Amino acid sequence: MKTVSISGSPRASVGKKDAKALRREGNVPCVIYGGKEQVTFYASEKAFAKLLYTPDVHIVDIDLSGKTYKTIIQETQFNPLTDRLTHVDFLELIPGKAVTMKIPVKTTGMAIGVREGGQMHTKMRYIKAKGLIEKMPEAVILDVSGLNIGDSIRVSDLKYDGITFLESPNVTIVGVRVTRNVVEETPVAATATATPAAGATPAAGTTPAPEAKKEEKKEEKKK
Repeated sequence: MKTVSISGSPRASVGKKDAKALRREGNVPCVIYGGKEQVTFYASEKAFAKLLYTPDVHIVDIDLSGKTYKTIIQETQFNPLTDRLTHVDFLELIPGKAVTMKIPVKTTGMAIGVREGGQMHTKMRYIKAKGLIEKMPEAVILDVSGLNIGDSIRVSDLKYDGITFLESPNVTIVGVRVTRNVVEETPVAATATATPAAGATPAAGTTPAPEAKKEEKKEEKKK
């Protein structure tokens, strides 16, 4: 897993008033937990652009006054009106201690079913997993090239050593489904007898229908 480094400054005081002041200056209040002690600090909002606005996950080395904390992002909060980042929670990584995090899902290959007109449907963009950080992959890579229409890959199909996936085993991650453009063609049996259109002349060798015979007799009587 890739590592990204950011620098921050310890917070002199903690509280809503102090947090608002930090945000006005373009900073983001943060906290590191999971270690021996909880650490509060702040960092420039710009420092998080390479961490948050990407589907990838990273180990984050945080430098606070010369001391480095190895962490991962656990939770982020945004202002619902401005969509600006307002708070970040980091989990400190402890050697030998398992962590829980969301791993992005990525696919590779072109499914057989898609070539035949089906549509690839991704139901899960991230999968929650638990394990040692050194065992965590940067992404769950799924080869979908062998999927036909109606096939899918479920959580139970994932095989990663040292990783436990916390989603239900029966949950579908990706699958190929039929679209409206794919129409199953069925043979239509030819009718044994075709009824001629009104006013049409029966083909040679064919026997006129009973109603046609009655009409012929009426014409003969008139003559």
